[in-house]
Amino acid sequence: MRPLLIFDGDCGFCTASVDVIRRWIRPDCAIEPWQNIAIERFGLTPDDCSTAVQYVDSERRVHDGSRAVMRMLRNAPAPWPVIGAVGDAPGIAWVADRVYRWIAAHRHRLPGSTPACAAVAAPEAA
Repeated sequence: MRPLLIFDGDCGFCTASVDVIRRWIRPDCAIEPWQNIAIERFGLTPDDCSTAVQYVDSERRVHDGSRAVMRMLRNAPAPWPVIGAVGDAPGIAWVADRVYRWIAAHRHRLPGSTPACAAVAAPEAA
């Protein structure tokens, strides 16, 4: 299976972020909004996908939030795999997770946001 990055297509900030990923990072994976695919085949729910980006690797393992981002980076051309590996390192992974959670919780205030972003933003967003 080709890896798959799943994002919230209703969120303008998420969609804008994916546009940057496609243009600048160019990962070797499919990138789809959860609204366009059968997420249940990966054991995912709409809540999972509206609160955090999901990455399904070639072995069908699901990673979410900052771990999804790091996995996606590891599957892109240089220099991104190094950045993904560093972001997964002990200590740094903890910081990356906290930064991801903060961004997810505040995405409704970030450039490109839409009313859909505010509808799912919560202090515990992952």
